[in-house]
Amino acid sequence: MQLCGVCSEHVPKYRCPACRIRYCSVSCFKRHKDDDSCHPVKESDSASSSSTPVNSVSAEQPWTVEDLLDEDSQTDKVPLQKLQQLGGSEALKGLLRNPHLRRLVMSVDSAEDKAKAMKDAMQEPLFVEFADQCLKIIEPTETENDYDDEEF
Repeated sequence: MQLCGVCSEHVPKYRCPACRIRYCSVSCFKRHKDDDSCHPVKESDSASSSSTPVNSVSAEQPWTVEDLLDEDSQTDKVPLQKLQQLGGSEALKGLLRNPHLRRLVMSVDSAEDKAKAMKDAMQEPLFVEFADQCLKIIEPTETENDYDDEEF
């Protein structure tokens, strides 16, 4: 288990976008920036080692789901296995063939106020159907599990 690269006390939840050091809180991030200990990854370092973009993470420090999440998101994190199930769902693939749904999903993803964008998107029956299908995969109910096992 890793510890915060600044305070060495807590499990890190974030990664500095410039130097990729892992830290646990906003206060540690500010301390990291204020101490001038942030040394951005140089373009020549990544360019000479591989053809990956400047902001990508090296093979020694692969990104994790936690790198993309903030503290509020940690409680809503979906396990990798469930994400893979979402990716393999034919029902979701069918829904995502609809260009209107794809535009809705992209608008939520690119919105500054994601909560408002999600609330607006949930007014669309197609988006509600998409969300329901996702939830059936992520959090199946007992009833759904029972029906899956029964033969009709």
